[in-house]
Amino acid sequence: MTRLAALLATKLAPGDVILLTGDVGAGKTHFARSLIQSVLVQPEDVPSPTFTLVQTYDTQVGEIWHADLYRLTSVFEVEELGLIDAFDTSVCLVEWPDRLGPLTPANALSITLTPGDADNARQLMMHWEDPKWTDKLGAFQA
Repeated sequence: MTRLAALLATKLAPGDVILLTGDVGAGKTHFARSLIQSVLVQPEDVPSPTFTLVQTYDTQVGEIWHADLYRLTSVFEVEELGLIDAFDTSVCLVEWPDRLGPLTPANALSITLTPGDADNARQLMMHWEDPKWTDKLGAFQA
């Protein structure tokens, strides 16, 4: 999963939104951390934003916002974070994107993570509607 996240990171640009879905412990934060660490200008810790809600990073692909919306109770709280503006200007990784409700960007890449059969294995399913992702993810097709 770490290598996949790093490969995806090389395809990202400001305005790209990735929605990370999965149960607690499915690997959403691990995937986001791996992606962010692969493009950091200066190495640094990448903590979970569970309590801070949002962490931002200066990277080789521009600013990355990593948001964990688990504790939010309304879409109004999403607006207060400034996340909607960041969707246009930064790369955004959003855990628990169901909290976005009607604010979910139509051009996002959705990644669903589920436990695999082996220990520490994960299955990832990607879904998108915006054709830009077909171009960006061409390297992933077998």
